[in-house]
Amino acid sequence: MELSLFARRFGGDSGVVDLMRDLGEAVSIHPDMIMMGGGNPGRVPAAERLYRERLRAVLDDPALAHGMLGVYQSPRGDERFRAALARMLREECGWAVGPENIAVSNGSQSAFFVLFNLFAGAFDGGRRKHILLPLVPEYIGYREVGLSDGMFRAERPAIERLPGQLFKYRVDFGQLAPDDSAGAICVSRPTNPTGNVLGDAEIARLDALARAHGIPLIIDGAYGTPFPHMLFTQTTAHWNDNTVVVLSLSKLGLPGLRTGIIVAREEIVAAYARANTILSLACGNAGPALATALLDHGELLALAREHIAPFYRDKAARALEALRREIAGLPCRIHKPEGAMFLWLWCEGIPGGSHALYQRLKQRGVLVVPGRDFFPGLIEPWEHRDECLRLSYAQDEERVRAGIAIIGDELRRSYGG
Repeated sequence: MELSLFARRFGGDSGVVDLMRDLGEAVSIHPDMIMMGGGNPGRVPAAERLYRERLRAVLDDPALAHGMLGVYQSPRGDERFRAALARMLREECGWAVGPENIAVSNGSQSAFFVLFNLFAGAFDGGRRKHILLPLVPEYIGYREVGLSDGMFRAERPAIERLPGQLFKYRVDFGQLAPDDSAGAICVSRPTNPTGNVLGDAEIARLDALARAHGIPLIIDGAYGTPFPHMLFTQTTAHWNDNTVVVLSLSKLGLPGLRTGIIVAREEIVAAYARANTILSLACGNAGPALATALLDHGELLALAREHIAPFYRDKAARALEALRREIAGLPCRIHKPEGAMFLWLWCEGIPGGSHALYQRLKQRGVLVVPGRDFFPGLIEPWEHRDECLRLSYAQDEERVRAGIAIIGDELRRSYGG
């Protein structure tokens, strides 16, 4: 059987495929594995109680239940949801948006597939454009979503070493110079995998840079503001008519609903919706139905700020303290955790590299993610990308502590201690 170039590109192995395979096997084949690798959110009891209550109310109303289960919604997504979300974004964030500025996707991964291929790839006259990533490491799921090679171009960050075995990546604006082949600038905020949060001044500079080159700024807000608000530092929610913000219900504790949200000017939303109709026909209704109920009762932002954010802030602090103890005296540093649900560990000069370390940890029952696939678009060699691990602290506290202890032991062995 001969497969197409498409099949070879999307049917082969990749970092995100490996990650989800590990995740699936850990759940179904190795249930005792300590899960510090995937992006599954933790269980927040207050959130789960509220979701059950609101879903029951939807299902008990015949009209709402039929709208959730028995019909296709419009290509842009459920009208009631988009209107309720637009109202909240106007009132709470000051964004000048209406329902026409919002579209729904089957998860933010599929949203980025469409968005990136709208702005980058092949153009008339044999021209090619790319998505500019001003800061790597970046989300592992971006790497393979282009329909052709050369979809991304990335800049190496500046590294600031901080006290307490911490460090922080910063955009190196001195090296950041988009050219005519840039189709969009994209950042995640907070950043998966590092927990880095770009400050308001950095976002403003990137916004101005994008506008000066006539290209959009895309902000992946899957962990950010206004929800799920997994932030441990003060930030302002940013949007304007040259910005595309992608949000998600997943990190509210609802990854199974596969609901992503695109907020953009109407021209972009319309192009996205047409492409998404061809790819998906329509999006799922359960996520928007639940989110509409939360918005109608004024509960979505309160849940994010009063329960989701403190839950992850506390877990981050405990995981950071435990990991610091384990790496004391080793040439390792932790990226300053400012949001999301991960610790990013830099094991400088680790013998054999972080992928070999990942394999050894997997044999010992701890699943993490090696760093090398988090650098899409970085062409030049850089040993740093083979020295890092992403660790999730979202799961059960006792198991996370046990996993960190095994990681510390394996690091000491690796460095000959």
